[in-house]
Amino acid sequence: MKIIVGSTNPAKLEAVQQIFGHDQVDGIEVSSRVSSQPFCDEETLEGAINRARECAKTEKGVVGIGLEGGVMELENDLYLCNWGALVDSEENTFVAGGARIPLPDSIANELNKGKELGEVIDDYAKGENVRHNEGAIGVFTNELVNRSGMFAHIVQLLKGQYEFYYSKKGDE
Repeated sequence: MKIIVGSTNPAKLEAVQQIFGHDQVDGIEVSSRVSSQPFCDEETLEGAINRARECAKTEKGVVGIGLEGGVMELENDLYLCNWGALVDSEENTFVAGGARIPLPDSIANELNKGKELGEVIDDYAKGENVRHNEGAIGVFTNELVNRSGMFAHIVQLLKGQYEFYYSKKGDE
């Protein structure tokens, strides 16, 4: 099976490769067609679905995967949120969400001013390309969970749903 991921971000590609180890995994840049900093679950999920659909259209018979990170508000706090989507060659769409943790007020304040988390976390962690490495989740969990690992969990959920669907479809 060939899988096309709607990103060239190393953390996202590593997550998909880890779960679909024997399959061909390629990353391409596609638009999420949502804001560069999604600010709710719905927008983050929409971005993941848009990416997966674009990837699934690129070649006949491929599976498209979209992974999107964002933030969502709950009781006046901002939380990290992550969503994924898998679209197969028959246009079936499978979705899954990931873990959430609250962001420090200093980060939330910068995001509310219109900055992107990737930019803010680099300054906060005094690092470069944190979004391509450990991610904000890695910074705030002392790297017990990194961005690739968090997305790998979402990809596991997507693959599991996909496999379940096709195992039951054969029973029909």
